[in-house]
Amino acid sequence: MKRVLMIAYHFPPFAASSGIQRTLAFAKHLPRFGWEPLILTAHTRAYDHVNQAHMRLNGSLVVERAFALDAARHLSFRGRYPAFAARPDRWRSWWLGAVPKGLAMIRKYRPAALWSTYPIATAHSIGATLHRLTGLPWVADFRDPMAQDGYPSDPKTWESFKRIEEVALRNAARSVFVTPGAARMYRQRYAELPESSVALIENGYEEESFAEVPAADSHPAASGPLLLLHSGLVYPSERDPTHLFQALRQMLDSGALRPSDLRLRLRAAGHEPILKQLIAASGVESVVELAPPVPYRDALAEMMRADGLLVLQASNCNEQVPAKVYEYLRCGRPILGLTDPAGDTADLLRRAGLTDIARLDSANEIANALGSFIGQLKK
Repeated sequence: MKRVLMIAYHFPPFAASSGIQRTLAFAKHLPRFGWEPLILTAHTRAYDHVNQAHMRLNGSLVVERAFALDAARHLSFRGRYPAFAARPDRWRSWWLGAVPKGLAMIRKYRPAALWSTYPIATAHSIGATLHRLTGLPWVADFRDPMAQDGYPSDPKTWESFKRIEEVALRNAARSVFVTPGAARMYRQRYAELPESSVALIENGYEEESFAEVPAADSHPAASGPLLLLHSGLVYPSERDPTHLFQALRQMLDSGALRPSDLRLRLRAAGHEPILKQLIAASGVESVVELAPPVPYRDALAEMMRADGLLVLQASNCNEQVPAKVYEYLRCGRPILGLTDPAGDTADLLRRAGLTDIARLDSANEIANALGSFIGQLKK
């Protein structure tokens, strides 16, 4: 069996990213195809959220943790930290520990290939360095685009993203993306490269994860308000709920919605100070709640019990699909998609036969779609 050295920042017991599931699924299924995974990840001190319950790993899986600091927590003084320590990201120091640790793993285990995964850009920096020093073929798992129009917003950080992106596209044996739009965009951006150098491996769900989750009831809510659930991070730009909250306020003011009709739960949304301000400013405290993270299987069980599931994805992410959407689809609950109809997220929903879609930046569209969606749930 060949071995592959997998470089991934997001790995158990980190507890604040659904991206863990992609790495875990690859590590689980690669042996079926003749590849033994070796995991090179970060020291747990770098994680701001941990949950030891997430540490259900195959006992034979090799996992090595390298020195890493979070600049925002470990290098800050009075709330400020040097900008150079956070480019391309706050875990730049991981490179210092991961390169020697990776070289030691390569000498010991003799892997036949390297694999690194974004969205922590430093992972690709580590992969590039190990590829250059050893000559091992390298697979760069981008998932989503890196350097985009207006993202990252800091020009110097954008330049560092662009450099890492170019090194990966020009040196990796394969650069992997998770949506057709992202793959198409990079084939056009690097048109001089062979088309086969850019590959598409969509996200999905792990059926085994649902084995201990009770099956969904066709009418799970016995009484009280309908539960509309968004499970996962709500980014201030990419999943901005401002117009959603405005739509809720409009519906409350017009009488189209009563607080007893609906409860919108944002589970593990992050960015709570910003969201609390938006909720208060819109006056929708009676129908919106922020809920803390829960263990992964508990989150799946909550999705299965919800009356409806909510997708948020702005038009600046048209070439991306939230990984959570695939779990939503597996749950079989009604889904309301607030996203650009021209984007990959909307396309995936339509291909699954779902048509409740409205633009995330249009309060009027959202109010109309939400009113219709609630009406269908009540039938």
